[in-house]
This record gives sequence, C-alpha cells and structure tokens, in this order.
Amino acid sequence: MTPGAAHPPAAQVELRDTVLSVRGVRKAYGPSGNHVLALEGISLAARRGEFLCLVGASGCGKSTLLNLITELDRPTGGEIMVDGRASLLFQEAALFPWLTAAGNIELPLRIARTPRDERRREVERLLALVHLTGFGDRMPHELSGGMRQRVAVARALAQHADILLMDEPFGSLDAMTRDLLHDELERIWRETGVTIVFVTHDVREAVRLGDRIVVLTSRPGRVADELPVNLPRPRNIASAEVGELAAAVTDRLRAEVRRHADG
Repeated sequence: MTPGAAHPPAAQVELRDTVLSVRGVRKAYGPSGNHVLALEGISLAARRGEFLCLVGASGCGKSTLLNLITELDRPTGGEIMVDGRASLLFQEAALFPWLTAAGNIELPLRIARTPRDERRREVERLLALVHLTGFGDRMPHELSGGMRQRVAVARALAQHADILLMDEPFGSLDAMTRDLLHDELERIWRETGVTIVFVTHDVREAVRLGDRIVVLTSRPGRVADELPVNLPRPRNIASAEVGELAAAVTDRLRAEVRRHADG
C-alpha cells in the first residue's frame, strides 16, 4: 500500500502492517483516590508508512500519549507496542544552540559511534533531503523557524526512526511558512516511507496531511472516532474538498466537547 492511498478500517489491518499499537492504555496522575485521569482505555493503531493525525480539544491527552509511546512516561494500564524506533518532535525544534545545523543532525550518529566518514555522508544526505544543503554550518539562531524544524526532522531521521511523533510541530509558525512545510513534510514522508503520527489542534492541517484522522474525546482521552481522508494528493489546505472534510471533523469535535460539558 502506497502512502496517501485509502486504508481499510483499523479492525481489518493485518498484524504485519502495524508499526504502532496502543491497546486499552490508561494514564492517571496523582495518588489513588485523588488522581486525575489523562487517558482512559485509549486504543489505536498506525500502519507502516501511514500518516496518522490526532485531533482533540485542549487537555485531551494528545501530548501525554506521545510521551507514553516514546517511553518518556509510563502508562498506568494497558500496553503499547512499537515495531522499530520512534522519535518525538516538539512545537519548538529544541536544537542545541551551541551546535551547528550539521552538528545537531550528527549528534545521534556520534552517540551511536558511527564512523566519521559515514557520519559526514549521512549528514550531507539528510541536509539535502530537507532542502538545507549549504546551511550545515549555520547556528540555530541564524535559521528561520521553518528551517529549524527541518533540521529537527533531519536529526530525528538520523536516529533511524521508523516512526516520527510530531507534537504540533508547526503551531508557532506563520500561515505561509506552515503551508510550505506541509509540502516539505509530505515530500520527506513519501521519500523515506516513515510512519508519522501528527498531533494538531488545526483540523484543516490534519485533513491536508493525514491518511486518517483520529478524534479524541475530552479528558480523559479516548478514541471518539476515526475518519479516513480519501482525498487525492497533493492537497491544497484552502481547497473546497479539504474545507468540507475539515468541517465534518470540526462538527464531530464540537459534539464531543458539548457531550463533555453536559456530562
């Protein structure tokens, strides 16, 4: 199955296609009897090479889920299976300010004790992949916000990540830069075949990028709905087709927020 193609419902996905499986995961903070539930019985799966978008109201546990997948935190219950290596990217690029763009990309290769010549070739390849050839010697403060995010993507790929977990990575950027990075991210995704799990509060962004959209409930987070995005690629975020599906997802989110408020 090629990226961007229509996918079968999650229940029909064969096990060999699954690179990420979250089953009945629960996350509570605080002591028993006085705890706060962030996630309650959340289950979802991502297929190899899929672009999966997660949307939900603020505080629904989207970021918590990504932290659990990368083992930055531990679930209170349930199980998470990751077939391969997952790398987490934040809204801020989180580059080391004392390293150049190339130095940031090279760091995971140095940690892995990759030979120097191989490191150099891989850094050059990744800079070319994210369209930053010639910018390797720039310090982070010399790069635009969009360029810093591209360096962060390259650094994640230098870790030989099979899954990129992206936590609202374009949320702090202006609309034009965001639109350009949508194109860049889609190109990188196609060229690498990496699986992407993309958290966003922007429903149009989810429709623009995703193969499938998972709608989460208000806290505690559960899966309220899954919607396939069967629109042909490339997509225009301002198109009527994207707007129509975004409106349907927004209506589903509003219904969930109202249900939570009434409950």
